[in-house]
Amino acid sequence: MNMIRPVSDLRNNFAEISKLVHETKKPIFLTKNGFGDMVVLSMDAFEELQFESEVYFKLRAAEMEADMTNVRYFSKDVLKAMREAVAEPQNV
Repeated sequence: MNMIRPVSDLRNNFAEISKLVHETKKPIFLTKNGFGDMVVLSMDAFEELQFESEVYFKLRAAEMEADMTNVRYFSKDVLKAMREAVAEPQNV
């Protein structure tokens, strides 16, 4: 269930709100004059959300690319190519 608080709580109960977002790793939705105004989220939860979003968009791009071609690769061939690429010395 979403935690919804008035924006004045951010000023009046900052320590409590900070503790809640860190302990629950969930956002707190702040309202102003009864309407949604902003969201408070811990840095850890925000970074995790950002990472998940990046993974989602990369998977979506891969799916779109797969729809445009019939070329498919076996996982063992991809892993072999990755290992070879990592083992190659980098030209700096």
